[in-house]
Amino acid sequence: MSDPLRDGLNARFSDAPDVPESLCGNMVLQGIAGRGSCRAFRPDPVPVEVMEVLSAVALSSPSKSDLQQRDVVIVDDPDLRAQLLELVSAQAWIAGVPSLVVFCANNRRQRQLHDMQGLGFANDHLDAFFNASLDAGIALASFVIAAEVAGLGCCPISTIRNHAQAVSDLLGLPDHVFPVAALALGYPAKVPQISPRLPLRATVHLDRFRETSDSDVAEYDAHRAQVQPYKTQRSPERFGTSDTYTWSMDKARQYSLPERVDFARFIKAKGFKLD
Repeated sequence: MSDPLRDGLNARFSDAPDVPESLCGNMVLQGIAGRGSCRAFRPDPVPVEVMEVLSAVALSSPSKSDLQQRDVVIVDDPDLRAQLLELVSAQAWIAGVPSLVVFCANNRRQRQLHDMQGLGFANDHLDAFFNASLDAGIALASFVIAAEVAGLGCCPISTIRNHAQAVSDLLGLPDHVFPVAALALGYPAKVPQISPRLPLRATVHLDRFRETSDSDVAEYDAHRAQVQPYKTQRSPERFGTSDTYTWSMDKARQYSLPERVDFARFIKAKGFKLD
């Protein structure tokens, strides 16, 4: 008998695992396995009270040492939302985003606790930045799961970090608080497509790390090109075009060009030490 969890994993992975009977029919797992990033929304925005509940659910997720170094900014003001979306308007679908939230790493509050308790902050180094960033990422992932369970569509927007200072200014973020990612949010206009992932043998390791082989990538490239081919090729004026454009080619092209080279300078200006 077909099971949505099995179907979702089979659509996602060429080497999907067998699903134990105890997990078949699990609605939450089915939703996660079969999800897709939504980039086509109905125009009606998500009510603020819904986003507040989803934020509360997201902030119920794990936090490093219970430090709770993550905040959610619900962008309700239409003018402010338009200004933020304009910063990332190079992605055409973003113009139709009806609702937006921004996930921030917040190491400021921890420093406030030290001031309140009259204790020095002894860990003013890279780990402070890393812990807050990870906390924000966990909250983002949890918000996505919660939103999609609630019938919404989502798509993270990491390109706000291309404009980290402008976003920080628009949202009034103080020292030691910075944007990690935005999340486009709304009611889907169509069912999002499931994106195939790398084979699990390349990304799930038992006891010891296993290097991803060229053959693993080549197999994935071929499968991805068959079921989800790229509609455009990245930077053809620089790299030319290929008759067999693949995922690995796209990702290599993407990071062959400088990106966010000023982000460390922005983070240091926020007061972080990255030693």
